[in-house]
Amino acid sequence: MSNTVKGRNPITCGDFPDPDVIRVGDTYYMCSTTMYFMPGGAMLRSYDLINWELCSHIYDTLEDTPRQNLDGTDNAYANGMWAPCLRYHNGIYHVFFIANDTRKTYHFTAESPEGPWKKDYVEGFYHDCSVLFDDDGRVYIIYGNRELHITELKADLSGPVPGTDRVVIKDEPGPFLGYEGAHLYKINGKYYVFLIHSARDEWIRVEACFMADSIYGPWTGGDVIRYRLPDTTGVAQGGIVDTPDGRWYGVIFGDRGAVGRIPNLVPMTFDKTGFPVFETPSEEIESSSTRPGYSYSPLFKSDSFDSSTDESGRLSLDPVWEFNHNPKLKYVKVSDGRLILTTEKLSPTVEYARNTLTQRTKYPNTCCTATVDGSMLNNGDIAGICMLQCKYGLIGIAKEGDRLYIVMRAQTERHTGSPHSVMMDKEYARVPLNGSSAVLRAVGSFSLGSSREEFYYLDGGEFKPLGIAVEPEFDLRHFVGVRVGLFNYSRNQTGGSAAFSNFIYE
Repeated sequence: MSNTVKGRNPITCGDFPDPDVIRVGDTYYMCSTTMYFMPGGAMLRSYDLINWELCSHIYDTLEDTPRQNLDGTDNAYANGMWAPCLRYHNGIYHVFFIANDTRKTYHFTAESPEGPWKKDYVEGFYHDCSVLFDDDGRVYIIYGNRELHITELKADLSGPVPGTDRVVIKDEPGPFLGYEGAHLYKINGKYYVFLIHSARDEWIRVEACFMADSIYGPWTGGDVIRYRLPDTTGVAQGGIVDTPDGRWYGVIFGDRGAVGRIPNLVPMTFDKTGFPVFETPSEEIESSSTRPGYSYSPLFKSDSFDSSTDESGRLSLDPVWEFNHNPKLKYVKVSDGRLILTTEKLSPTVEYARNTLTQRTKYPNTCCTATVDGSMLNNGDIAGICMLQCKYGLIGIAKEGDRLYIVMRAQTERHTGSPHSVMMDKEYARVPLNGSSAVLRAVGSFSLGSSREEFYYLDGGEFKPLGIAVEPEFDLRHFVGVRVGLFNYSRNQTGGSAAFSNFIYE
């Protein structure tokens, strides 16, 4: 069987931003930003760098805070876990990252990427950090925006060695994005740091690299990728990795608009001075598999909700699912092929609904369908399918005056004001519901400059549109791509339940 694998960029087709990647033996691992979604710290696995599957999350919940719990209208949108650094050293897997809302630097360790993972902290706050285990036993962390600092860490990784912090690389001042997103390596005796910034003359993401013979420099280098793959604003920020046969690749994300920031595979080599040279990113890509014929679990999945607990009795969902903020699992149940969500707080809009269960939308097209049973709703409740971002749409069953309706609501304004201000949505259409359940559908088509979402309900054997088409954007209020979500929220009285079944992802 041939070990040649062909594919296309982007490689995951979903929002896995700020990727870091390593190889251990014949297996590649990638860790990605998951911000306020729980479980968090998505860990992916591959044997060919083109096809990927989820293998674990590094934590179920990060912290127990009002913001990460989505208490009231407190929220961690645009915050939480950012830009992980993934490393393997002396038989231990390490993940380092910061959370902007807690202002802490986290350090997770495990003997296997499948876990269990142990949480520790690194004293200090290190924006977009990357860690190097040097071959002399010392450990360094690089971090910063526009000015890049290197600090030596204590042997137990608990904090910095006093007096070792130095600024080693500076970007010019200006309104453009300064150097950040550092990835630090030592290869063949030379030190490398890969960075992202933007061009001074136009908005395009640019990948830069600097090289040094000593950890504190002098560092020399410059831009190594300035190129727009079709439907991106440039390709930059991510890790590099070698194959067992000595080839090198960058796994580097590109913005794709509302669907999010998606990794791409870019071949690279080193010139005679040791400086990296990236090929021009292309849509058609090729690599080799270390396990030819391996069958990957999809990154986007339908679900019959027929498995409810793991061996310890905890709720067990496929790893493609992540809750919006910390869940309260007491109010989530999976039984007899149904996901049941019960409300325990009042929420002004779906943005503040507890226990919304999400999956990433798929580039360039997403279609998700579910059967929703509204027989257990209270007056004022709404339950259904949403396309969650700052500009969002939803279709759901609403109960009002002891009657059930299918409604379509949307928030179509750009974010303004405080990051924690409540942006109210609007109802655009409703039809009476005959019976207590409905088959609802959310459809999205995504591109950099023009994305569109539409919502449907099944009536007489055909899906009929309801309400308006929504044009979502990649908005910094959320700072992630659109998620499809199953939700239930109460506006008047808590305790209402909704049951979801036959979730189909196409």
